[in-house]
Amino acid sequence: MYVLNRLEGLLQRYLTLLDNVATFLLTFLLVYAIGRYVVLPLVALALEYRDTERTLREGLERVAAFGVVVVAIVFGLWIAGLNFILERAAILVAGLTVALGFAAQNVVGNLASGVYIVTDPNFNIGDWIRWSDQEGIIEDIRFRSTRVRTFDNEVITVPNSELTANAVTNAVVNDRLRVTVPVQINFDDDIDAAIRVLAEAAADHPDVLDDPEPVVRVAELNETVRIEAALWIADPDRDTYSRIHSEYAREIVERLAREGVDLGRANPQALEGEIGVVPEAAAETEVGTDDTDV
Repeated sequence: MYVLNRLEGLLQRYLTLLDNVATFLLTFLLVYAIGRYVVLPLVALALEYRDTERTLREGLERVAAFGVVVVAIVFGLWIAGLNFILERAAILVAGLTVALGFAAQNVVGNLASGVYIVTDPNFNIGDWIRWSDQEGIIEDIRFRSTRVRTFDNEVITVPNSELTANAVTNAVVNDRLRVTVPVQINFDDDIDAAIRVLAEAAADHPDVLDDPEPVVRVAELNETVRIEAALWIADPDRDTYSRIHSEYAREIVERLAREGVDLGRANPQALEGEIGVVPEAAAETEVGTDDTDV
């Protein structure tokens, strides 16, 4: 009789547990479905309506999606009467936080940097950035790392802490970008003509802005004369920058050639005289003569 009562009690406990688990699963699925198909679309619509930057919008959508899962789990456990799991989970999480706190410093640093980057309005998906000796286009920004596609079509996953710890140049954060094109001519070439050619080529290019006005000036005097043309373009991106730089460079090469201006290297210098070896006896005689004169 005792054994039967014991088995009946165990069976009743398992049936109750199965009932609680079934209640949890049904509640979780219901709450998750509401969050997934109602709440998240409303969040995305609200962010789009407020014209939120794409980077910040995607970050907030990820947070909202994570929040939906957490709420569904908590609500499911509460409805199923499994609150004790939450209490034990809280104790476990606290213990793990203390135990892994030092080991997870890099992860926490990347997460903190990710929050800073996601909320920075001057750091967005699609931007052309340069940092350290790397450059590329931002493809995705997550809370731990940022994915950048280089111009060799390679994808770099950069820890966010690296981007916040180093100087990052955003070439397209403003609506205009300067394109600098240097050329070198010889000293005996017509410098004024070269400056005029570079200025006219800039003025004739349809994608070079009139305001700010292109500037052409002598930048350096060395073995050659270095002249730089500074042009401004609108709505810059990497492709536009490269295209305009190439078109302008080809145009000035052709125009300078028509003007008879030589590019690329210094003029050779002619040396006069003879090359030979002074005989040792003659050298000693010259030295002796010099001593006698003294």
